[in-house]
Amino acid sequence: MLTSIKTDNISPTKKLGLMYFRVAIVLFGAQLLMGLIAATQFLIPNFLFEIFDFSVARMVHINALVVWMLYAMIGSVYYMLPDETGEEAVGLGLGKLAFWVLTAAVTVVVLVYIFIQVGSGTETTIWLINEGREYIEAPRWADIGIVVVVLIFYYNVFFTFLKGQKTGIMTVMVANLLALAGLYLAGMFFTDNISMDQYWWWWVIHLWVEATWEVFVGTLAAYALVKIISAKREIVEMWLWIEVLMLFGSGILGLGHHYFWIGTPEYWWEIGALFSALEPVPLVAMFVHVLYDWGKEQGINGNKPAIMNGPAMAWIVTNAFGNFLGAGIWGFFHTLPQVNIYTHGTQFTAAHGHLAFFGAYATILIGMMYMGIQGAYGVKQMKATFNSKMAIFLITFGVIGMTVALTIAGYEQVLVERAELGGGWDAFFTAQDLPWYVQAQVWRTIMGVVTFLGFVYLVLDLLTIGTKAKSQEV
Repeated sequence: MLTSIKTDNISPTKKLGLMYFRVAIVLFGAQLLMGLIAATQFLIPNFLFEIFDFSVARMVHINALVVWMLYAMIGSVYYMLPDETGEEAVGLGLGKLAFWVLTAAVTVVVLVYIFIQVGSGTETTIWLINEGREYIEAPRWADIGIVVVVLIFYYNVFFTFLKGQKTGIMTVMVANLLALAGLYLAGMFFTDNISMDQYWWWWVIHLWVEATWEVFVGTLAAYALVKIISAKREIVEMWLWIEVLMLFGSGILGLGHHYFWIGTPEYWWEIGALFSALEPVPLVAMFVHVLYDWGKEQGINGNKPAIMNGPAMAWIVTNAFGNFLGAGIWGFFHTLPQVNIYTHGTQFTAAHGHLAFFGAYATILIGMMYMGIQGAYGVKQMKATFNSKMAIFLITFGVIGMTVALTIAGYEQVLVERAELGGGWDAFFTAQDLPWYVQAQVWRTIMGVVTFLGFVYLVLDLLTIGTKAKSQEV
């Protein structure tokens, strides 16, 4: 996935997409490494104390997650743009400049996070060091830079779309990107009322993750299924439009499950809990319908089923059902207000977050990276290798293992810290020392190591699978 990958076989716009993929995979590794450090600090609180504190490791872990996914998303759009529009990006030079500006800014922000760990919060630190908002903690100067970079990206996509073909997939993508970019602005202004500040902050976090990002995933899945198994475009686009209707409805109404604690009317409770669980349904439906139709067509025509990119298809299958499991099932576990009053702020939330981000987003973006490798080497069919099989098995097994461990830890917190001891300060520390909680954190760390090992296999595969596939075709 690094510079050893050849890009002579693809268009300039797709080359730009691969540049974003390269940075994304590096940040993915950084995210996992920071997660391992933070998991170790749960078990050994003095580990790297006052050298690399838990608060910093956690912050870099979460922000690296968001940023690597945004890189991979931008790369995916640039990669699919020529195929869907029939045109090269209109401002390719500007796009490359934006890439280097964004990468330099991300590097500076991460270095500041690591080397300036403590200090008073002032107007200066908000502009230069950290805004203090979880998930979007970049300083104000970086906020403005991100907006400029995204505007350049959207300019490229929108005007290329106007110039070229207007497929249903690209129409949804263009409309969704406008919503995705616009929502970021809701998190850029400051209010000294913490409830109001959190209200707007969740408009960014929730409506990104549970509305615009979900639609984004649907468009990538639709594009990938057309390219990998020649799925009927009318089927994927039909479900894509259904997904838009359901996700923008359920995503916006599902925002209510974050309103439990900020004084909004109680009717939001049930509305938020119910509609949050509906968000992954259209993506699963699209995937099942496409596979049913594909299998039926193969049977009627007597053809042997042909999957043009085995590793990408495996990650897309994982995405369809991982999204439903992580975002839908594990999300619904603790969003009902009668349950959330006990689970809020426990490891239940971490369990849901790990499986949802992995199942809904990481999987499809890794699949797009494999499609990028296939295009870069110009191979017609790319089959799974030992490394690709080990990567998907270990990463998926590791994330599910972490999710189960964190769920057990959350259950222990709910049972002892919240229900039995009343959720006070002493109750919190009492729960941290109980056997179930400690054992669950041990297993979370072990499964984190398994996940990182899978990542090593993934990188090795991305660096070598293209050459192997090319040699097999000769």
